[in-house]
Amino acid sequence: MIARLTGKLLEANFTEAVVDVHGVGYLVSIPMSTYDALPRIGEEVSLRTTMQVREDAVSLFGFATQKEQDIFSLLITVNGIGAKTALNILSSMNIPSFCAALAQGDVKSLKRINGVGPKSAERMIVELRDKIDKIAPEDALGAGGAAAVITPAQEDAILALEKLGFQRVKIQKTVADVTAALEPERRSSENIIRKALSLLNS
Repeated sequence: MIARLTGKLLEANFTEAVVDVHGVGYLVSIPMSTYDALPRIGEEVSLRTTMQVREDAVSLFGFATQKEQDIFSLLITVNGIGAKTALNILSSMNIPSFCAALAQGDVKSLKRINGVGPKSAERMIVELRDKIDKIAPEDALGAGGAAAVITPAQEDAILALEKLGFQRVKIQKTVADVTAALEPERRSSENIIRKALSLLNS
């Protein structure tokens, strides 16, 4: 069982990284949150890993933090949630937002994630709500006790940008960055879309 990889980062994109460990290149599937934490190509990287062995494949999944790995491990215990969907969940929602959605029973936010339908969202809430609270109690609520969820304006912007053909994982990060940079009174869906489009097309 491979529990950690430490070596030189050879390649990386939003969903995969290749780590050279003593001349062997390991292909590791990663969530967007881990991609954001990677060093530059050629530098040393250390990833926590989960290995899955099946009849037709051996797969490695890498994470920048223990919390990401713990939540991934919980997600794949839910019926209907495979490793690919679990990574997509971690890529589509940051950990505080995901934990808040579970704590609130927010099916609407969860089912917006690609690969998650209403039934899967409900199963996650029922099966993981109490377990998530034990792993990341500080993330179940946002600052000041308010749930950290996507705003309606962000939601509208994400849906509009998806229709234009951009990848959801990239949209999520861009919309979050744009929103944080805007003054609160200027965080309309139109302003977010306009600024996000400029970044996505650059």
